Amino acid sequence: MTAVQNMPSRDPGQDAACRSGQLIRERGQHEVFCGLTSIMWLHRKMQDAFFLVVGSRTCAHLIQSAAGVMIFSEPRFATAIMEERDLAGMADMHDELDRVVEELLQRRPDIRMLVLVGSCPSEVIKLDLSRAAERLNRRLAPRHRVLSYSGSGIETTFTQGEDNFLAALVADSGAQPTQAPPASLIIAGCLADVVEDQFGRLFRDLGIADVAFLPSRSSEALPAIGPDTRYILAQPYLGATAAALEARGAKRIDALFPLGEEGTTAWLKAIADSFGVAPALFNRITEAPRQRALSAMAHYRPWLEGRKIFLFPDSQLEVPLARFLYREAGARIVEAGSPYLHREHLAGELALLPDDAALSEGQDVDRQIDRCLAADPDLIVCGMGLANPFEAEGHVTKWSIEFAFTPIQGYEQAGDLAELFARPLMRDVILSGTRRPAPGGAA
Repeated sequence: MTAVQNMPSRDPGQDAACRSGQLIRERGQHEVFCGLTSIMWLHRKMQDAFFLVVGSRTCAHLIQSAAGVMIFSEPRFATAIMEERDLAGMADMHDELDRVVEELLQRRPDIRMLVLVGSCPSEVIKLDLSRAAERLNRRLAPRHRVLSYSGSGIETTFTQGEDNFLAALVADSGAQPTQAPPASLIIAGCLADVVEDQFGRLFRDLGIADVAFLPSRSSEALPAIGPDTRYILAQPYLGATAAALEARGAKRIDALFPLGEEGTTAWLKAIADSFGVAPALFNRITEAPRQRALSAMAHYRPWLEGRKIFLFPDSQLEVPLARFLYREAGARIVEAGSPYLHREHLAGELALLPDDAALSEGQDVDRQIDRCLAADPDLIVCGMGLANPFEAEGHVTKWSIEFAFTPIQGYEQAGDLAELFARPLMRDVILSGTRRPAPGGAA
């Protein structure tokens, strides 16, 4: 499902803003995946949760294609397909949903948390899934826990599905009785298990205790939140999650995002300073992984140094990725676009971008394509729908969705992050049979 939204026409002064490196606010057509796509990494993270999308056959096809798994593999997601009789009002949608949920739990009694996910069709017909979740919770608790969030693509991009889910988890955790003490630190943002384990070891070595990750690997391990809880974002697109945590009394630790050696060090240092970790201890604990990160990135820097890179708005990871490319890989940022910019959360990242890089918020595909073609970058980071036409015209592209699916945070993944950008440039040289072109496309 691709969200397409027509908005008011553009500001005629935007071309001048582009040339001066100021913010360009786009208000044109959006071409991004919807929030349902985030289920692909969320269902792998929470191993006792099941995501039930209430939507159309298009929703089902999207999830099945994105997941790349067969139905007989028993994945922890499915679609309750809304048929014509449902849309026409010939059947009570809540009764139909209750029936589907009952059949699902009979077949999969191991489900501890059932997540009802709204879609474009369910929102268009005003199906209240939050009310449905409350009703089902009264029937199924405590054996099964039910909550809901919106994955609709009407006005969102695909990473906002995760944001809405985490915000729902925070709100739900406040309604659950618990005897557990509040966490001292919450890492907000879905991280691959290997990354979570690496950060967990670093926190223990730094003497920071009672650290919780949101989302957790189990629905029964969700953190308690109190007025002394501090949190830090591991992903830049969690505006609703941050608001929900602060509504519960948690305080945000401001930092760069943990991408590359510089970003990871700044992120960990902000945490260490907040908890009073001695600088000497911090330097001793982080020295070895920092050197490993720098060594791993050094292999790919020659492929990226001096290269012109254009990042289309897609995942909301674009600004931290642009900072990584410019500061740690030596690339030249032509433009970094993001569907939405949370200026408070991204303040540190924005301050480190080059002055001559254009920054855009929102999307006007035709104008951004024109700017991209005029700049003739060495690498275009964009959605899959734009990548194939660009490739057909001889441009080198990278799918932006890969940065959401791939573990890229932390020291040990810094080389992998650099490789994601370098790989299409390396492939292009191999396929063309030519020597590696000079930086910036020079002959």
